[in-house]
Order: sequence, then C-alpha cells, then structure tokens
Amino acid sequence: MSRLTGKVVIAQGGGPTAVINQSLVGAVLEARRFPEVTRIWGARHGVRGIVAETFVDLSEATTHNLERVAQTPSSALGSTRDKPDAAYCQRIFQVFRKHDVRYFFYIGGNDSSDTVRIVNEYASREGHELRVIHIPKTIDNDLPVNDHCPGYPSAARFVAGAFGGINADMMALPGVYIGVVMGRHAGWLTAAAALAGRHDDDGPHLIYLPERPFSIERYLADIDRTLQQQGRCVVAISEGVWASRDGKGREIPLAAELMRKAGREPQVDAHGNIQLSGGALADELADVVQKRLGIKRVRADTFGYLQRSFPGVVSSVDAREAREVGEKAVHYACEHHMSGSVVIKRVGDYAAKYELADLNEIAAQTRHMPDAFINAEGNGVTEAFRGYLRPLLGDDLPRLERLWAPMVKLGD
Repeated sequence: MSRLTGKVVIAQGGGPTAVINQSLVGAVLEARRFPEVTRIWGARHGVRGIVAETFVDLSEATTHNLERVAQTPSSALGSTRDKPDAAYCQRIFQVFRKHDVRYFFYIGGNDSSDTVRIVNEYASREGHELRVIHIPKTIDNDLPVNDHCPGYPSAARFVAGAFGGINADMMALPGVYIGVVMGRHAGWLTAAAALAGRHDDDGPHLIYLPERPFSIERYLADIDRTLQQQGRCVVAISEGVWASRDGKGREIPLAAELMRKAGREPQVDAHGNIQLSGGALADELADVVQKRLGIKRVRADTFGYLQRSFPGVVSSVDAREAREVGEKAVHYACEHHMSGSVVIKRVGDYAAKYELADLNEIAAQTRHMPDAFINAEGNGVTEAFRGYLRPLLGDDLPRLERLWAPMVKLGD
C-alpha cells in the first residue's frame, strides 16, 4: 500500500489525567519519524479547536520542551466535552480537506472514542482517505476490551494513598469518615481505596460501587457493625451509586435524587450525562450517620478533581504505558494504514501488550467491574481485585507503619 502523505492532527478530549501528555508526546515524537507526515498540528481544546481552526504547530516544539510537558499533568492542548453530530463532523472534514490532514489522533475516554467513531464513519462516506486512531485515556478505567486504561493507575495510586492517610488519621482520633470518589457507572477508581490497607483492621472498611444497588439502611447497618468491631469506620463510595431506577429501568444516581430533594435539578452535559460534581452526596451521607446513629465525629469529603491530575503520585507503570499507546497509535496509522482504538492487554504478572480494536467495540460503552472483584456483601472488594491493581501502581508505594511497643506495666 502506498504511503498516505499529509498532516497529522492530534487532540485531547474529556477529563485530564496525570499522564495524558505522555500519550501526546509519544505520538508527536513517533510521527516525526515518518517522512509522509508533512506537519504535526495540535488542536486547541479538542474537536472544538479543529472546527475553529485553532492549532499549534507541534512540529516546531523542541524535544526538550515536549519531554517536560510529558511529565506535566492535565491536557497540554486543552480539552473539550463537545459531542460532534453530523453537521459538526462535516465542519471537521471541511477543515481537514482544506489543510490536507490525513491522520487524526484523539486521546480520550468513552465519549471521545464515540467521536472518533463518528469521524471515521464520516470520512468513509465522504471518500476522504484518513487514518483515525483513538488513544485510550480515562481515570474511570471503563473502556471495553482494555485490561486497564492510561490515567487510571495514577489516579488509583492517589486514591489508595489518600485513604491510607485517612485510615491513619482515624486510628489517632476515631470516628467515621466518608470519601466520595469519581465513578459514574463503574467503581474501578473507588475500589482502588482497598489498596490502602496493610493490616486486617485497616480502612477503608466499607466500599460501595455503582455495580451494586445502594441502600441507606444497609449502609447504616454496615457502619454500626464496623464501629462496634473496630471502633472507627472509613467508607469509600462512588459518586455514581444508585438506589432506584426510572420508568425505563435506568439507574438514577443517588446524588441526583438528593439534588432534586433539595430543590435543584441536576445539570446534564453535551453527552447526556448527569453532572455529579459537588458535595451533596457526601454531606447527606455524613448527615444521616450523625442523625440516625448518633455519632458525633463524622467527616466527609468529595475528591472531585483532586485525583485526576495530581503530580506527586504518578505511577511509573502508567507513565510508561501512556507513552507507548501514543507511539503505537502512530505505528498503526502510518505503518499499517489502519484506523481503530489502541487497547492494552495484560500478559502474565505483569506485562502489557498493545492491540488495535474496532472502534465499534469501544465507542460509548462502559466496562464494569466483574463480579469476581466485588465481595458477596456488595460493600467491599476481593483479593482478586487487589491482585489485579497492585502491579499497576508501581513499586514505590508509601509504606505506612504502625507503632509496635508493649504497654508499660506499672506497679501497684
């Protein structure tokens, strides 16, 4: 097959991560190796930058600058939540044709993969020869086909470390702590809190995920039992937990129910997702513990954006793999003349290999935690999940130690 000559456009979409720029830099530096690539442009703020024709010329960036950017969290090109429809895609292709763009790399998660699918189908219908590759990224870890997604291990490392610190705090001054973690439909990130514990009585003692229905009564009973057994209780809960369904059988997030109860209608983004940000869920879950169980020392936090782009806890495994998925995207497009989504597969314990999946297998779909990773009671995770996550976090996790010393025996 003859080489396809033209420009590369790279964009970043959806929520930022601590390693998304590794994928950007991996793709840029690898694309420079191919003579058929005439220029490498970065679209400012995702597909919005394409239709607005706001590009930066990444061909002019120095390798030193790019390598520094690779180690910097958040999306260096800026991001977007725009969801292209047919008219939007037509505008994209007018820009691509105008500037002889032949390679499009979009770094993003579920919604971004759907954008790539639409763009790819539109290119085919229009007869515009274009290589389109989705480069995976999401702290939610919920892209199908992938063993895990770049961005998740670093965010999981943050969550595990944060809950490790909270557990130590609760040992010093016992009480109840509730941490609400990102996770709309899948509990991968919340479940990472389980890696905080080293001892049998370490928190989090309870973990609630969107893969199981949530009950306030069971929640209170679980906390009460844990307090009696441990004298303290640390809870990790996904922002997307649900307790009921609508008339069409769709799960209604508990956070949305609480907003409506308070007289506020939840906002919906361009992709139809209810926005779950804010502290309503954490506040309500803390309040019900105080009122129903009579516990005075109850604290709750909503992690929000904290876990997405925190620079101090990047997983070395995550950084390496994020770079490699960017490089592999260029290989598939420029060497193998293919379009699709790069996916990570696990080999042994532990190595990663990369494949190219059909976009229809990935786009706008959600990969939930399997039953084998969730305990029978639905309020924790299994050792199988811990074994899955441990190699992704890197080898230098902080070691939280306890003081081991006997009590002094005083004479009468």
